[in-house]
Amino acid sequence: MTIPDADIPTQESINAIDLEPEAPPPEDLDLHDKSLYIGRELSWLDFNDRVLQLASDPEQPLLERVKLAAIWSSNLDEFFQIRVAGVHDQIDAGLADPGPDGLTPSQTIDAIREGVLDQQQRLEQLVLGELFGELAEHGIRIVGMCDISAAERQALAQRFERQIFPALTPLAVGPGRPFPYISSLSVSLAVQVRDPVNDTRSFARVKVPTEMLPRFVVLDADEHAFVALEEVIAENLESLFPGMEVMGHGIFRVTRDADFEVSDEADDLLQAVEAELRRRRFGEAVRLEIGVGMDPGVREQLVAALDLEERQVYEVDGLLDTGALWQIYGLRGFGDLRDPVWTPVTQPRLHGKESEHVNVLAEMRRGDILVHHPYDSFATSVERFVEQAVADPDVLAIKQTVYRTSDDSPLVPALIRATERGKQAVCMVELKARFDERANIAWARSLEQAGVHVVYGHPGLKTHAKCILVVRREGDGVRHYVHIGTGNYHPKTARLYTDFGLFTCDEDIGADVADMFNFLTGIARPLGYRKLLIAPNGMRESLLEQITETVAAHERGEHARIALKMNSLVDRRIIRALYRASRAGVRIDLNVRGICCLRPGVEGVSEHIGVVSVLGRFLEHSRIYAFERAERTHVLIGSADLMPRNLDTRVELITPVQDDGLRADLLDTVERSLATDIGAWDLDADGSWRKRSPGNPPRSVQRELMALHATRASETGPTDD
Repeated sequence: MTIPDADIPTQESINAIDLEPEAPPPEDLDLHDKSLYIGRELSWLDFNDRVLQLASDPEQPLLERVKLAAIWSSNLDEFFQIRVAGVHDQIDAGLADPGPDGLTPSQTIDAIREGVLDQQQRLEQLVLGELFGELAEHGIRIVGMCDISAAERQALAQRFERQIFPALTPLAVGPGRPFPYISSLSVSLAVQVRDPVNDTRSFARVKVPTEMLPRFVVLDADEHAFVALEEVIAENLESLFPGMEVMGHGIFRVTRDADFEVSDEADDLLQAVEAELRRRRFGEAVRLEIGVGMDPGVREQLVAALDLEERQVYEVDGLLDTGALWQIYGLRGFGDLRDPVWTPVTQPRLHGKESEHVNVLAEMRRGDILVHHPYDSFATSVERFVEQAVADPDVLAIKQTVYRTSDDSPLVPALIRATERGKQAVCMVELKARFDERANIAWARSLEQAGVHVVYGHPGLKTHAKCILVVRREGDGVRHYVHIGTGNYHPKTARLYTDFGLFTCDEDIGADVADMFNFLTGIARPLGYRKLLIAPNGMRESLLEQITETVAAHERGEHARIALKMNSLVDRRIIRALYRASRAGVRIDLNVRGICCLRPGVEGVSEHIGVVSVLGRFLEHSRIYAFERAERTHVLIGSADLMPRNLDTRVELITPVQDDGLRADLLDTVERSLATDIGAWDLDADGSWRKRSPGNPPRSVQRELMALHATRASETGPTDD
């Protein structure tokens, strides 16, 4: 399939995308009707609600529930930093036009507040009313200062003087002392003090130094008993304000706008991103969390100093920032309170005899290979592929994209070794990967210093494609060896996220990936791609064509079905195409983990569409797009979700899977995902998510795939991960 060329989109063209004229649907049904769409922000809140429901499930192991409570909080922080901040920007700009769901920005903020308050109250009840009590039953105690003995209190006071006091800096507010800058997501104490000499009252802020010290302080007498750091500081405030009378204190936390844009006119992308990172620290406040019972005067002072509306203030009854519970989840031992350990296995075709390692490149020449992480090992597939390419004297070049990776990733150092061996090594480092910008800047500089060709991409686009290209000299020419993934080249998340990777020597796919790298590294504009779908050069149009051809097959009386697995479905042109396919009678099954702006089951519009969301011990992250027509099913996998940002402002890559056996494996995963009833929710026409009841026997896609891969491994030998 040839994809038409497209210029890099301007912001104006992106904003106008949904305004493009379309042929009127039959019977004059208005598919632009706002009642047919769920707001993106509210749909995301529903996703986080499902995380909270999973944390509340007593069938989950206790420490896994603690982890999920921490994830709920971390998710919400990023939501406020990016999405809620963006809605406030619309309000500040005076925008009052309704969005796709009919809500104005101000109405959206009010709806977000209502949803967050409801979830927050349930979380507080869960953490304080259930989790802490059950942890105590298993020997893990999180207590308050009022719950410990006099001896323990004295020991904590001594530790405060030695370890905590030196890290504290009280900042007073008053004449000549302006309100201090409050960093985003830092926990602080607001302290009221009185000078007994002149009877004046003052306000001071004390930052809880969680960057340097653990949030939970271990009691000396019991290594599994903890007191929150802010409580220890509050107990010893007199040490910070000698000669003053401490009248009271309250706890608070500020969330700031963390999004930024890099100008298309930036001459040096690295410098531009670094400058924006410095500015990020001073983003406008978008949320103020305060402990219940804070003095009204102090509260009023905080709200005024941060220039917030009252609807941006959230009172918390309990632990502020439950993301700190990661510390508790990370305790050593307590295996009976966690999910059973899963060790990824080696994909059967990559499993050598005894200690021998299969030559991945040679095996690729025998046919395409599909790996499914974390069931299949990342180390014995992707990492070994790169390691062997580096060691192969006939390999001329290795090119790789890096969006997110870990500090200990072996892949990036492998590129450095490739350069040292005289190979051409190219790394496309995406500097604008949100919240990983600093790490990627550090990697980029290390690579450049080692002689690797480092490319930062285009200021107006994020490179989100996941691919590795190995160019090997063979005969009188070269052969391209390609890995295309749905997830990042990140060995840690490869154990936590479900992602597919395709290894192929297909000539057309190899040529397409080579053209994409030339587009990223040089001055090139491919006239079209042979097999790959690459955004922003026509990916949406190609997917719309697949939907249209499936409708045509149905109208010819042939078997036709659409089955899609993704993280998010937001793009309205794709949604309208799915609505039209449903109206034509095509069965559409959607597995959407997170945001879904489509309403299934609407009479006359989407009654042939079903939507299920699946959550589990692994984060469902893979994207599979399947279009069944007669005897042929077209299956594609890749990096892109169906969102405007992925289709219009990112470099994304989706590849067809051509091998019948590999397509069958992908479709098997889709069908298991649609059939699962453990950790699964159905989306109803009114926009609510209904949790499925376990069947008899219950089904879990993740448990089934672990069992399947374990069986395959036992037939070929033990894992060598």
